[in-house]
Parts: sequence; structure tokens; C-alpha cells
Amino acid sequence: MSTTVDAPREQEFNPRRHVYEPHRVGLPPLVPYIQELWRRREFAVELSRTNLRAQHFDTAFGQLWLILNPLLLGLVYFLLVDILHHHRNAPQFFAHLLSGLFLFYFMQQSLTQSVKSVVSGGKLILNSAFPRALLPLAAVRTAFFRFLPTMLIYIPVAIATHRPVTWQLLWTVPIVLILLVLATGLSLILAAGQVYFRDLDNFLPYVLRIWMYMTPILYYAREVPEKYQWVLDVNPIAKLFTAWSDVLIEGIAPTYRGMALAAGWGVVLFIVGFLFFVSRERDFAVRI
Repeated sequence: MSTTVDAPREQEFNPRRHVYEPHRVGLPPLVPYIQELWRRREFAVELSRTNLRAQHFDTAFGQLWLILNPLLLGLVYFLLVDILHHHRNAPQFFAHLLSGLFLFYFMQQSLTQSVKSVVSGGKLILNSAFPRALLPLAAVRTAFFRFLPTMLIYIPVAIATHRPVTWQLLWTVPIVLILLVLATGLSLILAAGQVYFRDLDNFLPYVLRIWMYMTPILYYAREVPEKYQWVLDVNPIAKLFTAWSDVLIEGIAPTYRGMALAAGWGVVLFIVGFLFFVSRERDFAVRI
């Protein structure tokens, strides 16, 4: 007695080969994407909270180290720079140095945490559908909440060094917001770039160190010789940190030209970063 195998049943076991190829780069419909980004914003919030808990942000020792780390770094730089320059008003310079380091530390944390956000979130990307831009945005949020407690330690420093308390301090709000926008744009660029260049995160600390030296933190902007003014002119955050020092240390309002230039840098880098990230987003799953 012979048996026959149905042709359709036999075909069920035929092996199939699936080939996954990268998407062509290109922008998706931006309005629906932004709407979905806003609708899923709680995803970024919860991811940021998880990262903060992992960094012991909700513990007393975690917050203490959060303050001590830039404070000790500020003391080291103060001793080094003050020995070299012998500032007449050392307490004022220390307040300038510390406030600048705190602000730069916020941007540095935003970039160093964002650069790995897409690559380290590979399992989420492969198993969940959500706007991938939420990953670097969550990293920037984490850095921002780590920045806020550091300003508490600046308050006694400002009091001890007799820094002026005026209405001009309200300028700190738009300054931080502009830096937040700028850092977000750069974070999106780096997060997408890390997918293609895996050594980007190793190279980044050196770039940030050089960038800090090019920014008026270890010195006042007015101390820069005329022949090196171009360094400040090409630095996207130089005017912003100059305004930060003017407001906190001198108690004077920043120049409108400087603020407009800083805001322009922030908006341009945010738009470029967002468009670059979104145009590459569909390519991430096959490259991670």
C-alpha cells in the first residue's frame, strides 16, 4: 500500500531565505512622526527614571557624589589656573570656574550618555515599535536632572564670594534652555553616528576636553587675546558661557547679539540633528 504526500503540505517545509537589507535613507512624514513622538513621551520619561535609579540618583550618596564630582574637579582646575594666572579676585574667579564647569558638565553628560543610547537600546529597537528619537531624548533628560542638584552647591559659593543678586539672574533660564536645545541636537547626531562609527564614543571624551578648553570656563572671555578671538567666534557655546558668567558673576545682562547668536546655533544644530536622526532611523535595526 503506497502513501502519497500532498503537494501543499510538502511545500510547507520548503526552506525560505530571508534577506534583510538596509532601508534607503529618507525622511518619513514629519508631522505624524512628531505627533507619535509626543504621544510616546512617557516612554522617554520612564526610561530616564530607570537610568537615574541605575545611577543611584535617588540615594543620598548618589546625589552627594553628583555634587562632589564637579566640585572636586573645580577645585583642581582652580588651583592649577590660579597658580598660573594669579587672579586678583580669586574667590570671584572660583565662582566663575565652578558655575561654568557645572553647566559644561551638563552638556558633557548629555552627549556621553546619548552617543550609546541607540546602540545599547538594540533589544528595544528590534522588539518594540516607537520613535527611536526617544532614546537620546531620554539621555538628555537624565543629564538635565543630574545637572539641577549641582546648582544647589553653587548657591553657598555665590553667597560666600558676594556675587550680586539681581533680576538679571532670570537670564539663567533662557541660557539653560538654549544649551538644552543645542545639546539635544548634538545628541541626536551622535546617537545616529554611533550606529555607523562604533568608535565614536571612544573619541568623544577627547573632543569634549578640547571643547572645554576652547570655551571661556578656565578663563574669562575678556582675557582672550585679539588674535585668538576667532576661537570664540567659531565655538557654538562660547557666547552662551560668556552670558552665563556675565549674569552669575557680574550681575549684568548678556548682550542681545550674543544671545541671538547662541540661540541661532542651538536652533540650527537641533534641526540638523533631528532631521539627520529621523532620516537614518529606519536603517538602525539592520545595523545594530
